[in-house]
Amino acid sequence: MSTSLCAQNTALRGLLDRHLSALARDEELAPERIRDALEAGTMVFLGNPAHAGLKPVLVGQPARVKVNANIGTSPLCNCPSTEERKIAAALEAGADTVMDLSIAGDLDAIRLGMLKACPAPLGTVPMYAVGQQILDAGRDISSMKPDDLFAEIEKQARQGVDFITVHCGLSRRGAAMAVKDNRVLGIVSRGGSMLARWMLENDRENPLLEYFDRLLDLCLPYNVTLSLGDGLRPGAGADAGDAAQWEEVINLGQLARHALSRGVQCMIEGPGHVPLNQVRSQIQGIKRLTGNAPLYVLGPLCCDSAPGYDHIAGAIGGALGVEAGVDFLCYLTPAEHLTLPDEADVRAGVMASRVAAQVGEVALGRPRAVAREAAMNAARKALDWDGMAKAALDPAQLAKRREDHKSEEVCAMCGKFCSVKMLRGH
Repeated sequence: MSTSLCAQNTALRGLLDRHLSALARDEELAPERIRDALEAGTMVFLGNPAHAGLKPVLVGQPARVKVNANIGTSPLCNCPSTEERKIAAALEAGADTVMDLSIAGDLDAIRLGMLKACPAPLGTVPMYAVGQQILDAGRDISSMKPDDLFAEIEKQARQGVDFITVHCGLSRRGAAMAVKDNRVLGIVSRGGSMLARWMLENDRENPLLEYFDRLLDLCLPYNVTLSLGDGLRPGAGADAGDAAQWEEVINLGQLARHALSRGVQCMIEGPGHVPLNQVRSQIQGIKRLTGNAPLYVLGPLCCDSAPGYDHIAGAIGGALGVEAGVDFLCYLTPAEHLTLPDEADVRAGVMASRVAAQVGEVALGRPRAVAREAAMNAARKALDWDGMAKAALDPAQLAKRREDHKSEEVCAMCGKFCSVKMLRGH
């Protein structure tokens, strides 16, 4: 007989004792329904007790769809204070979580600063820190020692990181398939490409896969949720659904089940570039193969030719993805594929993903989303601008666009031609 998740995960049990009532109210779910979903692995509780000031988050059905904002330094754009301002911008725009993808500068100092500045769950990719040390020293990534990667994971867990992307399902077989099977864009995941090079150069299996139980032992004491990374996600629509992608998904499903049996929570990271006609089948296939574990999706981007507008392409795919079963949307910004996002890009990306989540949840008939639509419709009929602001996903944008004519009952598009006023009393 298997031991329950909470019985094995004392950190999670303690967090639930403190936060479950508030989370249940916020999600409008019964506490026992949340506990059942956590035990089944269809929901995760993002929260590390070492993260001071944390406001934990639930991800997975039937909780509200969540939105993540990626930030972080790069070798060409490295300003830690700017990244902390981006955290504020992301949270103000309504992001539920933040991920630090920094690859330049003092990564420990940056991470600790973000943990202090971010009450929302913070995620990282530990492979980046290990890779930075190797590449900045002028060495090849193939020289990495697996012990160094596990030591980095343990350190970040102690620091308070709430969830980590780890490319555990990327096998040597899958890496070879992606490199040799004429993929248009090969491997586009940074962490995935580093691990693939390490495996192919050393003719060894992925240490995160080979020593998966070691990873679980490091994460369990801190309730660090594994975001099982999609190192072989399609980086071009033409690569979507190939053998390499599905080989990894199958591995992720098996790993998620094993982790749950050991008391460690897992999310599954989903595809990147997927044509619109394949989004539904991709999402449903991934959910089936991974036991309905929470699915964390970048986009999906449903076209590849919209640089500068990838937040829109991602929101289109994201809305359909939510309707098909996605639980967690990772934003894309107008800077995607071009440069590091600034604060305005972060805000635009968060809002695009929040719109996608609302669209998808309305299609699913989720009560909170439907109620928001009803409140907006009633306010518009009454020309109640305060009511419209309360129902709006972005009240600040409504106020900004209306500022010049805020004393008018009608909007500046129609004026005295307002169709609502035209038929009042009839």
